Amino acid sequence: MGPTNLHFDFRDIFRAPRLALSGKKIWVMLMAHIPGYIIYWILAYISLAIAGISFGEAWNSYGLYPCLIGHEANWVAYAIWIIGLLAWLVAWILGATAVARITYKQLKGDEFYSSSDAWKFVKKHWHAPVFTHLSILIIAFFFVVMAIIFALVGKIPWFGELFFGIPYLLWFFGSVFVVYTGVVLIISLFFTHAIVATLEEDTMGAVFQNYSITWTQPWRIVLYLPLLGVLMYLGLVVFGWFMKSGYELVNIVYGHPWLMDSKSANMVGWATNIVIESCPLFKLCLEYCSGTGWYFDIPQAAASLGVLEYIGGVFIAVSLFLIMATLLSYVFSMEVVGETIAVLIFKKKTDDENLLERKDEEELEAEEEEETEWSAEESAETSDEEKDEEETEEKDD
Repeated sequence: MGPTNLHFDFRDIFRAPRLALSGKKIWVMLMAHIPGYIIYWILAYISLAIAGISFGEAWNSYGLYPCLIGHEANWVAYAIWIIGLLAWLVAWILGATAVARITYKQLKGDEFYSSSDAWKFVKKHWHAPVFTHLSILIIAFFFVVMAIIFALVGKIPWFGELFFGIPYLLWFFGSVFVVYTGVVLIISLFFTHAIVATLEEDTMGAVFQNYSITWTQPWRIVLYLPLLGVLMYLGLVVFGWFMKSGYELVNIVYGHPWLMDSKSANMVGWATNIVIESCPLFKLCLEYCSGTGWYFDIPQAAASLGVLEYIGGVFIAVSLFLIMATLLSYVFSMEVVGETIAVLIFKKKTDDENLLERKDEEELEAEEEEETEWSAEESAETSDEEKDEEETEEKDD
């Protein structure tokens, strides 16, 4: 199967919802988020404990979604909480890189590129998507520090006035570059994983590509990102409607008076309150999408549940959490797919290069392995022929 025929304009962005609706991509994104979430959850509760909040009190306030913001705490607690947040962010970045790689290979015509292959690629190139943002931040920080040092030099009597005034244009353009670097940092949050997955760049190469994209494709960025945001919202509404319909159908069948009746309502209502009602993000999605018929009809749980109802409710809560995480994973997959397509468009417009026709490193490695195997087979055949000739000569003698 050959590469996908792209238009290399905004029309290709509309492919994102369909290409993202893939069990492989959603699974990869889900598997990236769950370890990151677990690390964040543990460190967040540790930070709350350091802040003097007991686990019971924190659970009653936050449940599955702990947060330190709004509490008085020392720097140790906030440092631990930020580390957990960064761990979750790194997990998202690596998952996004894997999804971008799967998307790129799919557009090249390789439908059999597996999630394990994508994770092997991420394992080999993990430093680039993680450290590119930090490198851009360090560049901006370096110029700010240098500006502070030069400002201190400007305090020197007599000399300082001339030092500041004569090269003022230099200070001005340096400040403009810092502002531009700040814009590049924001843009890099959207495109770095796609740059690494398609161009196979290292950290410095990804930094350069982010600067290049920001400079050469500003209007396409301004157009594509809002367009992608609209498609993500529509995908959330449609995919969420199917999820909601399945949820309500289960409640209707199992909650029928002739069947489980109130038992089902008690367990599902209790689990739903823990997973959805206690999450600000989920509640915001529900409120934002309520006008589209997306809002959940949540069963009312009894004041107290039986022991077995609690046990069953725990399993339902885990299932609902995975369902909501799958919904968010699809939304994030749409984002990554759209950004990957955008990078392909940017490269075509900037350098007139179709990355789908270029041989990537895995294809080159496969060719090298085939050549090595062919050479080995040829050498073996040559050796066998030489042995046969030697044996023939010995017989003749």
